[in-house]
Amino acid sequence: MTDSVTATESPSTAASVTVRVPAKVNVQLAVGAARPDGFHDLANVFLAVGLYDEVTATPADELAITCSGPDAAQVPLDRGNLAARAALALAGRYGIEPAVHLHIAKDIPVAGGMAGGSADGAAALLACDALWSTGASREELLEICAELGSDVPFNLIGGAALGTGRGELLTPLTTGGTFRWVFAVADGGLSTPVVFGEFDRLTAGTDVPEPTAAPALLDALASGDPVALAKTLSNDLQAAALSLRPSLAATLAAGTDAGALAALVSGSGPTTAFLVPDEATAHRVAAALTASGTCRTARVAVSPAPGATVV
Repeated sequence: MTDSVTATESPSTAASVTVRVPAKVNVQLAVGAARPDGFHDLANVFLAVGLYDEVTATPADELAITCSGPDAAQVPLDRGNLAARAALALAGRYGIEPAVHLHIAKDIPVAGGMAGGSADGAAALLACDALWSTGASREELLEICAELGSDVPFNLIGGAALGTGRGELLTPLTTGGTFRWVFAVADGGLSTPVVFGEFDRLTAGTDVPEPTAAPALLDALASGDPVALAKTLSNDLQAAALSLRPSLAATLAAGTDAGALAALVSGSGPTTAFLVPDEATAHRVAAALTASGTCRTARVAVSPAPGATVV
């Protein structure tokens, strides 16, 4: 059944709207101590990378979610899906009946620390906004994104940005060039809340510093120098992810041995990210990772990438 929302505006007559949205990698993820609300203050330096999901919004009799692509069976198709929540949030704000079919064409790893679910939320929000002709401002869309989740605002804007607060307060960053990556996709996922819980366990009784962005990392991004960036990559959740999934250490070693400039767990994992100097090295590292048996597959991508875009 559809939600009991009173329709005070008529949706547009567009047949459908498709939005393409990128994955992300955290080149720095500094994590503070747990706050009273259970969240953590972050200094989260995001780069959007060229692995994409597409969400298509089509008028329907009721809200429905479908999904295709790799790992589609792992994607929830109920109203807990961030794409569904985005449609409901926008419809509720504008008094529109959320009668829409959202189809997710999945290519971002599921539960892999690359914000695939958040990407789908941002894409669905933009697609429904266009389909229903709400006229929502960018600021309103970002406000809804922040209500949906900490990573969702960045998936909307893309590029490069520093996220503070719990990651939702964004400051765009300058990048001086293109960075090339290889992502090793693991079997199964890791729950972000569980990884943060493990971070809390591992840091219990210690003085967790206030998270701040590293000036050297911001300089490396601005210069476009992958060697300089490689020296500054960091992820405070990596120890927690490795504690929960020790096999990731072998994946990190395999990529580094194959010629990556640096390796780290992407976000809360279990996807691992390898910064490489050029395209030839990217393909060599991807082949070595695939052959190593330490991951399910390896993907090559570049950053930065544009945010959610109607196609």
